[in-house]
Amino acid sequence: MDAALMRPSTSWSSAAGLLGWISLCLAVAGMGGWLTMLGMPDWYDSLTKPTWNPPNWIFGPVWTALYLTMAIAAWMVWRRHGWDGAPLPLALFLLQLTLNLGWSGIFFALRSPGWGVVEILALWGAILATLIGFWPYHRLAALLFVPYLAWVSFASVLNFALWRLNS
Repeated sequence: MDAALMRPSTSWSSAAGLLGWISLCLAVAGMGGWLTMLGMPDWYDSLTKPTWNPPNWIFGPVWTALYLTMAIAAWMVWRRHGWDGAPLPLALFLLQLTLNLGWSGIFFALRSPGWGVVEILALWGAILATLIGFWPYHRLAALLFVPYLAWVSFASVLNFALWRLNS
């Protein structure tokens, strides 16, 4: 594998790496948005929701900010240590990103809040594992995962409430 892909050695490869991480995260965001739209507006809008359910318009901006901070965090670890120097934390990052996409498919495309609860709890664990995995490699990168963990904590409670109210 090209050494520049393993760990950036120049500012050009570092900038290209940042663009790569952002592109990856925004691609997952786009796929997740497409899966979400499979359940909207007819199915999701028809669900009974708790009074504290946020308005639909809030989810796009929040998720966009979270995907960007995820990308920056992964880039920071990759830039400092490369794939060879931080294989487990970066693998955990890819796992949580995959689970993030999976939740949109399960909850919205498959219209399954019950299985969504199971999946989002796995996602929550993967986010926490990534945060912990990033900590020894780049503390700021780990801290960038705190808002994401907080949001998915809220989303987990919301997913559970939606499942209970509609089962």
